Amino acid sequence: MRTLRIRSFTILLFFFVLLVPWIFYVAAHFMETKTLNFEKKGLQDEILQRQMIEIVHQIETNSDNWRDPNWQNQLFNKLQQAKMEAIILSASEQEIFRSKPQSHNALSSTERFSILENGHLLGKVVIYLPKSNAVQIISIFAGLLFAFFIIGVEMRRFLLKPLERMSNSARKIAAGDWEVELPRSRITEISEVRDAFAVMVEGIQSAFQKQAELEEERRFVISAVAHDLRTPLFALRGYLDGLEQGIAQSPDKIAKYLAVCKEKSAQLDRLVEDLFTFTKMENVEMNLQNQTIDFNLIILKSIESLSPQARQKNISILSHTVDDCFINGDMHLLERAMNNILDNAVRHTPSYGEIDIQCYKVSKKLMFTIRDTGPGFSSEELQRVFEPLYRGEVSRNRSTGGSGLGLTISHRIVMRHGGELSASNHSEGGALLTGWIPLAAPSFVSRTS
Repeated sequence: MRTLRIRSFTILLFFFVLLVPWIFYVAAHFMETKTLNFEKKGLQDEILQRQMIEIVHQIETNSDNWRDPNWQNQLFNKLQQAKMEAIILSASEQEIFRSKPQSHNALSSTERFSILENGHLLGKVVIYLPKSNAVQIISIFAGLLFAFFIIGVEMRRFLLKPLERMSNSARKIAAGDWEVELPRSRITEISEVRDAFAVMVEGIQSAFQKQAELEEERRFVISAVAHDLRTPLFALRGYLDGLEQGIAQSPDKIAKYLAVCKEKSAQLDRLVEDLFTFTKMENVEMNLQNQTIDFNLIILKSIESLSPQARQKNISILSHTVDDCFINGDMHLLERAMNNILDNAVRHTPSYGEIDIQCYKVSKKLMFTIRDTGPGFSSEELQRVFEPLYRGEVSRNRSTGGSGLGLTISHRIVMRHGGELSASNHSEGGALLTGWIPLAAPSFVSRTS
């Protein structure tokens, strides 16, 4: 839809105000003279003025014949030829002559003369000219009124109505009605305001929906955390009650009970730590402790921390890295991210399996992959693997002891460092996690090293 700026709209209205009265004037002139020649109108006015002077001169020079019927007939005939009317009054305001008994035309112009002789008032003469410019003047005023009426209607149509509708739409949106259709306008400025208002509404609606999703996620996290905390606490309390009541009497049974309690407390510790890290990652104001880090060192520390669990299942962890893998980031968070990825791989890799870690550089990116020989991800897991507290139904359930936050935390840590982390299945089987982080600038690395 083509639009018009307010400046152009105002100029058009101004020309309309000037044009309409002129059209009305020309129309009145044509109806009166049956021609559009304004010079002829001027000529007619000169002839009319000359005839009026002749009639007044005839009345003035024949004051003795005012009451003579013959003279009055001559004057009457002359007035008819000139299309005028006349009234002659005596000095005492008595009517001596009237050209027509009926009333004169209200639109006719009037000329009044006093007849004097030797300083004495003989009488008065009133001349009614056939027509005057009153019709044209009235037509101009009528044109102005019509123009202002049309301008008022168009201004309400193009300016006021769209603004009123937009105001009503704003009230409906404030009441929660997001399906309101904003009015369109042919005025560019109003159309631009409408478009900006529409963008604002979309932003508010998106923020509202996001807030609703976050609120739903918060409720889900609270319920899931409550459930995850309840399960090890219930088991821990049961075994402690057993020890307190003397159910475990033999040293082997006592040792077993204590080992279970220690395992459950470690599970609680991991869950609380995951929740603490997840909460920190949710805080957008969290500042990263940036420093230049050799990513190979992070991989070695993660392998060392997960080696005891891997040895228990006879899992081999292989590392293939290149030199000078320097990045800028938070050492503690990046270690946590790699620990979570490797912990996930160890928990879901069967005994005597293998975990392969590769690290290499592509352009200005540090690429890394972690592949295990476990069952891999299902199609649903691939879509939701980085969702908070999500765990698969079969291979990646609560029996493995995970909190459901490990990969979510790793994903967000990598993203906070300007990189990306994705999940897939290897062509030869097993889960494959692929990520990248921007490499540190060479000049910066040389200065810090």
